[in-house]
Amino acid sequence: MTEDYLARIGNLIRDSRKHRGLTQTQLAEALGTSQSAVNRIERGHQNLSLEMIARIGAALDSEIVALGHTTPTHLRVVGGSQLSGAIDVKTSKNAGVALLCASLLNKGRTTLRKVARIEEVNRILDVLHSIGVKTRWLNEENDLEIVRPEQLDLDALDLEAARRTRSIIMFLGPLLHDETRFKLPYAGGCDLGTRTIEPHMHALRPFGLEVKATGGFYHAEVDRSVSPKRPIVLIERSDTGTENVLLAAARNPSVTIIRNASPNYMVQDLCVFLQKLGVQIDGLGTTTLTVQGVEEISTDVDYAPSEDPIEAMSLLTAAIVTGSQLTVRRAPVEFLEIELAILEEMGLDYSRSNEYVAANGFTRLVDLEVRPSRLHSPIDKIHPMPFPGLNVDNIPFFAGIAAVAHGSTLIHDWVYENRALHLTELTKLGATVKLADPHRIYVEGPTRWRAAEVICPPALRPAVVILLGMMAAKGTSVLRNVYVIHRGYEELAERLNQLGAQIETFRDI
Repeated sequence: MTEDYLARIGNLIRDSRKHRGLTQTQLAEALGTSQSAVNRIERGHQNLSLEMIARIGAALDSEIVALGHTTPTHLRVVGGSQLSGAIDVKTSKNAGVALLCASLLNKGRTTLRKVARIEEVNRILDVLHSIGVKTRWLNEENDLEIVRPEQLDLDALDLEAARRTRSIIMFLGPLLHDETRFKLPYAGGCDLGTRTIEPHMHALRPFGLEVKATGGFYHAEVDRSVSPKRPIVLIERSDTGTENVLLAAARNPSVTIIRNASPNYMVQDLCVFLQKLGVQIDGLGTTTLTVQGVEEISTDVDYAPSEDPIEAMSLLTAAIVTGSQLTVRRAPVEFLEIELAILEEMGLDYSRSNEYVAANGFTRLVDLEVRPSRLHSPIDKIHPMPFPGLNVDNIPFFAGIAAVAHGSTLIHDWVYENRALHLTELTKLGATVKLADPHRIYVEGPTRWRAAEVICPPALRPAVVILLGMMAAKGTSVLRNVYVIHRGYEELAERLNQLGAQIETFRDI
């Protein structure tokens, strides 16, 4: 499995490094990364991109590493079995990434509990390490300790890691407090089409930030004499845009009013975290936030991000598509209520426990038991809306659900122009998916799933939907090049196997 593979390649790298007489620090310098990153790699605790494996092989002059392990990871799925048992939802990927960016505000010690150990988090950690931030995993529970230096070394920023995550844009908010001039590389991430950063720029200009985009970089200059004089109205109710403004307002000693703010789950987690740092925030969970910032933050803080509603929806979909009875525990119900209402209207048989509070002391959780159901298509189209509407990241899962429902379902993903196209790959597994335009698909069910070999689409949620379809299809399917799934899910295949799935990780010889 993936963990065994990472441990094996970590041992190979360690042995080859020692054979060359190099220390971890020397190898890190050759790779342009941190000693702690090399340490994680050698212990098998970090997923490795093909580019990084090739660079390690070149640095060590090792044919074993350079040639023996440069093929992508694939999944072999023996489908047609039902799942059973119970599974806990892991903490939120998006909240975890936002909190890592927010740790730059704090010159004390930040401890985050049960952080998702996924590629997106690894990328941000690599960037943090490169600019002088010290981090260490404390235990097997994935508790993470973060200590930033007094002065960040932005000239040493890991450009490769930064370019591979859109989350790098959330460095703008915290960096403007301590830097008057800096640059960040253009952001990457999933292939979901063009996403402008203008909403971020519009919201951060009142804090004196001006950004020019040239030569593959955002060149930022900060005028410290400028401070918001009136409420900041976001021109788009963006999750990351709201987070960026919160990070800018957190250390602005005046009052900042944010209107048309996103009240989504990761924003709420960030607000609760900032409150623990001494920032006063009124309106949590609404579209108007009033922030009383503090000029300096230097405190030891311990925080547990809440569970991930998108992972919860992934697991619910796994049960629905495979016709299984499954209990999904620790689901953040506030961010799933619209999805559950639609599923109930489609005929889903499920029950929920009484509510209880997450470890952050704020988010409401429930346990959800899903039972095999005869679903029908919804009365209306499926489309996303800003919270408290149906979450845009949950839209792809409804393509898989619609494929097992009786009737025709229109899914309108008006946010991303490419993601609907990725969902047409379900046709290779026997689903009837018709592309109406770049934003809309029609899904006709029920589906007689069939095994197939599919190249993983370059978008996280559609890739997982295809994996779930393979679990429903009798026979052996292959999903090729699944790096994108590792970006957003921690040990997904292994956890599904514990519920009765048969998923094997392999590489080409």
